[in-house]
Amino acid sequence: MISLDKTRSSTIVITFLNLACLLSAGSSGHAATIPLSTAIPIVFTHTLEAGKVKPGDIISAKTIQAVILPGKILPRGTILTGHVVQSIPFIPNSAPYATQKPSILSIHFDKIAWGSSTTNISVLARAISGAMASREANILHFRDESDSTGTRTLVGGVQFSPLETTILSSSGKVVGYNRKLGAFARLLASDYLTGESTIHCDATTTEQSLGIFSPDACGVYDLDSDSMPHNGSDGDGTFVLESRRNTVKLNAQSTSLLEVLGSKF
Repeated sequence: MISLDKTRSSTIVITFLNLACLLSAGSSGHAATIPLSTAIPIVFTHTLEAGKVKPGDIISAKTIQAVILPGKILPRGTILTGHVVQSIPFIPNSAPYATQKPSILSIHFDKIAWGSSTTNISVLARAISGAMASREANILHFRDESDSTGTRTLVGGVQFSPLETTILSSSGKVVGYNRKLGAFARLLASDYLTGESTIHCDATTTEQSLGIFSPDACGVYDLDSDSMPHNGSDGDGTFVLESRRNTVKLNAQSTSLLEVLGSKF
């Protein structure tokens, strides 16, 4: 027969352990969630060149606009870390009619900062842009004498005035909103065609952070001969850039619109 004192002691121990687990989860950010399809616009902080970076090398990026989550805002400048999966430079084959083997650079993002801790994530690369086009998307362009306030052209082609609250398509349809924290929209379905495959970008039913990207941005912009045959949407969270003419090089200040496949707590 179990004594009453022993039962009380066991209850106290279990209660203490449960409380410790709750406190541990709260302090490590485990109570946080990142919904599927959350868009995360980022900028790469260092140049990544195939053949120079090695598989397993740590990479980093940071958000270029606040990302609004249930009960929380990830501020601009939030850090993401990942690693290089594959890195192959371009080595031309000079034989007549030779099929050139591609240079390949593949990347997987693993973690995102969450307050004082980090959360494991898996993301696809919905769109990726070179450094020059990324800079242009942040600059006001004055189209003509009537454009006194200037116009921003997002990666993907959508334009809007910084003084307007709505973002319009070329046909005049409202496709997003210019707010205090940045540009937001429900992402639009679009397709990206490469030489050998098609990448489909799904629409979202919830509003997402655009950063410098159009709502229908999908695929590669301003990366010379590079293409993206895989963007991680098959579930592995690894996106691949390749070129059959040059070594793939992703310069610092290049940007990407990531989309969350899942998060682990």
